[in-house]
Amino acid sequence: MSTLITKQTPYAWAFILIALGTIIHLALGFTTELSVDEAHYALYADRLAWSYFDHPPLVGWIQWPLVAIDAPDGILRLIPIVLWIISCALVYQIAEQLWNLYHPKSETQSFSRAGLFAVAVIVFAPLPHVLAVGLVPDSLLTPLALGILWMALRWIVQDGQYRFSQWILLGVLFGLAGLSKYTAVLYALAFSVACLTVPRWSVLREPGFYIAILIALLLISPVLLWNAAHDWISFRYQIDHGAGGEWKWRRVATFIGIQIGVFGFLPLLGSWSMLRSSLAQPSKKLVVLFIFFALPFAVFAILSGGGGLPHWTTPAWFCLAPLAGVGLALWWEQGKRWLISLFLAIQGTLVVVGLTLVMTAGYPVANQMKSNPLADLYGWRSASTLANLLVKELKASGIAVQNWTLASRVAWYARPTSVFVLDDRFDQFDLWFGSLPEGSNVILLNWSQMSFKPPVGEGQFRTCRPLDRLSIGHMGEALSQFELSYCQGWGGKANPQREALSLRP
Repeated sequence: MSTLITKQTPYAWAFILIALGTIIHLALGFTTELSVDEAHYALYADRLAWSYFDHPPLVGWIQWPLVAIDAPDGILRLIPIVLWIISCALVYQIAEQLWNLYHPKSETQSFSRAGLFAVAVIVFAPLPHVLAVGLVPDSLLTPLALGILWMALRWIVQDGQYRFSQWILLGVLFGLAGLSKYTAVLYALAFSVACLTVPRWSVLREPGFYIAILIALLLISPVLLWNAAHDWISFRYQIDHGAGGEWKWRRVATFIGIQIGVFGFLPLLGSWSMLRSSLAQPSKKLVVLFIFFALPFAVFAILSGGGGLPHWTTPAWFCLAPLAGVGLALWWEQGKRWLISLFLAIQGTLVVVGLTLVMTAGYPVANQMKSNPLADLYGWRSASTLANLLVKELKASGIAVQNWTLASRVAWYARPTSVFVLDDRFDQFDLWFGSLPEGSNVILLNWSQMSFKPPVGEGQFRTCRPLDRLSIGHMGEALSQFELSYCQGWGGKANPQREALSLRP
């Protein structure tokens, strides 16, 4: 790695890394089916609204043109792939700007390596590749958070003086971030903290300041109006969801361990290097930009005591990457190339192994497990198509499942057939399809990796008759089974009961 970087400009190698990542994402995007979250947000586009139960609407709006023309899954995945490329480009540019402030170019140095290492921090981390293939709200928030970080950097460099066009851009960034995910407020707070390093209260007399606020409010107004009309259910859900269950310290420790595992040690090493060198720099006030990582990460780490998901911190890690890139470039110049190369090799190996497992559905590792987590990416289109045919043949009211996580793929691949979730949890599917009317007959879909007992009994279905069984395989290995039954006479009482997980066929 050391020899290669000296033979080519870092810019060229950064381009190569982004290109290789894009090729891998395209391969994954066109060979696997939509995940549970992807299908859920694709349904946002299929059923356009001003906002939704669990998230703001931009993740659905941005997909609407492709969904409207019934584009295949692979084409839909071009959106997160492009967002990942934009994010990598922003990471590169911000790192280069920071390097020029911390370490101005000399006559003997024609280029820096900060941008290259900042991109490497992203490309050599496993989790960002998942969001580069599957569109979720964090995929949208990531480039927007980087844009807000860049605006904070400009505020500091320009001594708190924005041009009118920059105020407009800031308002658009805040508004779009608010349309992406509610946690965008954390990056707005980080921006405010960063700006306090160059206090400029005269901005309160500038028209651009108020126009930026007006633009942001106008952009997020659909979310506010929709929630006002729906008893603020989205905000209440997110507050409860963020609080999670019983708070436990071990969950925090697990969360931090997973974070290091899926994002790697490189960003931490680079950040430590930059922080140490910053104390002797005239531009040390730029250290405040670490708040774009520290604030969101601290909030999610605290919340993880009650439960959380590892990808929620992705925008924060992307914001850390430019700062880490500067630190790694400093270490490179100081002769610590072996250490950087070692971690690049370790993390690169993990990324290759992980992507290979996804493309092969876990072969051969996961196929030795009782429950293959990668089986989740295969078979839903076939099972949903079969269920749809049975609905039409038997003139059923729709398709039913017994857990909300099973509903999104079925609703996506069987659309426009109604999909009913037979539980007592109110969610987006209740807004889309309502509750299953009493006396209805449905096609019940059961999946071997999350199997439920037939909902037959008092207050449930009168009878459930097995119709068909669909076995799903990949690369000659069995992954899972879908069972389809004809259930008649719904009694209106949801009581889903999990079955003990059996060995896969």
